[in-house]
Amino acid sequence: MKKMLAFIFGALFSVGLMVSGMSNPEKVLDFLDLFGDWDASLGFVMLGAIVVAFIPFQKALRSSAPKTIFAEPIDLPRHQKIDPKLISGSLLFGIGWGIAGVCPAPSFTLIGLGHYQILYFVVAMLVGVLIHRKWTGA
Repeated sequence: MKKMLAFIFGALFSVGLMVSGMSNPEKVLDFLDLFGDWDASLGFVMLGAIVVAFIPFQKALRSSAPKTIFAEPIDLPRHQKIDPKLISGSLLFGIGWGIAGVCPAPSFTLIGLGHYQILYFVVAMLVGVLIHRKWTGA
């Protein structure tokens, strides 16, 4: 049952990415082009996501031992300090998002839609993850 729900919610998330335009690199790049032909519509998508996630996140943060609906523990980050690792990771993510117009979840949606050229992005992303794990020992 748990795997079936994961599949259903993953499919719903994927459809949401496609309907909202988050998996369309051109739309994402238009959103990031503040001084050109700016398309603010993805800002509303992000705002909607924040509104939907706000209450469950607050509940998890306030709980001494947060759990999923299947009673599995939720491992929340304990480190809340802004440090060079956070800043450099955010910069790398932002630069990659700005160059490709794609972030990790929509990249897999694009593969499902038959856009196989996105595999260059996915391979580069996975290589980056491996380099990070080797470098940090994670």
